[in-house]
Amino acid sequence: MDEKEAPKKQNLLSRMLALLLTCCLLLGGVAVVVYRDYLNLDALRRFLEYRHLQTSQTGEAVPFSHAGGKQMSIAYLESGVLTASSTGVRYYSISGDLYAEEVLNMEHPVLQSAGNTGVAYDAGGKNLLVFREREMVFQLELEGNGDLLSARVNRNGWLVVTAQESGYKGSVTVYDNSYTRKMIQINLSSTFIVDAAISPDNKTVAVVTMNQEAGAFQSQVWFYPIDAKEPSAIVNLGNRVVLDLDYEDGTLWVLEESSLTIIGGNGATSNTYSLGRDYLKGASLGGDGFALLLLGRYRSGSANRAVTIGEDGTELASMTITSTALAQSAAGRYVALLSGDALSIYTWEFTPYSDLTQTGNARYLSLSADGSAMLANAQQLWLYLP
Repeated sequence: MDEKEAPKKQNLLSRMLALLLTCCLLLGGVAVVVYRDYLNLDALRRFLEYRHLQTSQTGEAVPFSHAGGKQMSIAYLESGVLTASSTGVRYYSISGDLYAEEVLNMEHPVLQSAGNTGVAYDAGGKNLLVFREREMVFQLELEGNGDLLSARVNRNGWLVVTAQESGYKGSVTVYDNSYTRKMIQINLSSTFIVDAAISPDNKTVAVVTMNQEAGAFQSQVWFYPIDAKEPSAIVNLGNRVVLDLDYEDGTLWVLEESSLTIIGGNGATSNTYSLGRDYLKGASLGGDGFALLLLGRYRSGSANRAVTIGEDGTELASMTITSTALAQSAAGRYVALLSGDALSIYTWEFTPYSDLTQTGNARYLSLSADGSAMLANAQQLWLYLP
């Protein structure tokens, strides 16, 4: 009888242990969701990503030399760092290995990135280059009288190019991530096209137009389904000059000189944050569900306040700035401000996250969604891990 009961007891014990393990996993999952803002999951991601990278006690990797050049900008890609300057475009690994290089004379170099893809182009020129996964994957050179106005990629690597073509006031072309197919081409002769962005789901392209009515400029956003020849919606922005765009999860963020407009549902809703009497000194639209703005009281001078703006057009958080901001960046749930004295990283509500007091004369900054940052001065680039 004892021999028959033994298997039953073992089976019952196994079931109890399995039930206990399930409960622990369930409670752990709930805790991660409820307390995700307090758990340092990004530190774990950084550890897994950079566990083989040697860093100093301050969290800085060994700096490496870059090619430099005037009007330089940097973009932190998932597989490295991209630089663009008057001398061309370079793609480095985090430790400084040169993945790809294209030497070009660029009068007005512009760099934009999303995920593991970056696009560099000469605004007002003819050359455009796309980099991904350690190599240059596409190159475009406009012919004739065409001039590049803007170029953007989304996280899927799709590319939208805005140009001034002969015979039109503006032209927009969308390429898939193989860059062998033109998914849609929009040519307008009735109004000027100044910028465009492709949605994260690759289904819609938002086109910014500008025309003159009654002696005043009027800006609009035209939303084109990728498989249609006519816009599905048009949103009027009024007499505002568009400075920057970011298309995020069905929401288009439109930065203007005196306001920030957030358009949802491909034109179905629109919310605007007005700068009021403040002047725009800097901005970054790369945050998840928020934008970072640097504001100042006077037309001249530096910013004295940093604010984060939510999708409903309201101010989420505000912080006084006491040092001149040389660069700013937003990514994931973080914002970063680089001054001559320090690099300060905060969460979107301006809760301090990390500080670096010796920045090696850094003047360029690109923040990652996990809170790490690429820094650069005139000669060197390096990674900072909080």
